[in-house]
Amino acid sequence: MKITIKTTNIDLTQDIKNYVNEKIGWVSKFVEGVIEVFVEVGRTTYHHQSGRIFRAEVNMRLPDKVLRVEAERKDLKLAIDEVKDKLQRQIKKYKRGRKARSLRGFRVLKKFLSVTPSARRPEEKDISRRDEEEGN
Repeated sequence: MKITIKTTNIDLTQDIKNYVNEKIGWVSKFVEGVIEVFVEVGRTTYHHQSGRIFRAEVNMRLPDKVLRVEAERKDLKLAIDEVKDKLQRQIKKYKRGRKARSLRGFRVLKKFLSVTPSARRPEEKDISRRDEEEGN
């Protein structure tokens, strides 16, 4: 998995790089097929002194979908933590959807492959009738 970090209006320090890799790097353990992760961190403006001035955004490319989350906070690390939490929720939703689609596919396949009683061979019908008669 490749993590690309882009900064806006701040310098990319080793501390920021390590923190982003620590918080976002866990994704490869839980999601198979992650192609790339783009992380953008930065300051929204220079002239604001309070409020939500730090921003973090993550775009994750999966084989069949792109997950995108963003957060703004007054501290950069808080924004990265919030993005991690939002990303975790989206990954759980994505995995539930994939599991539901596969189960739906199995149900359709089972219905398609099921054999109706009228389609069985005659000797199978006789055997089942004999078993029923012997039970009585």
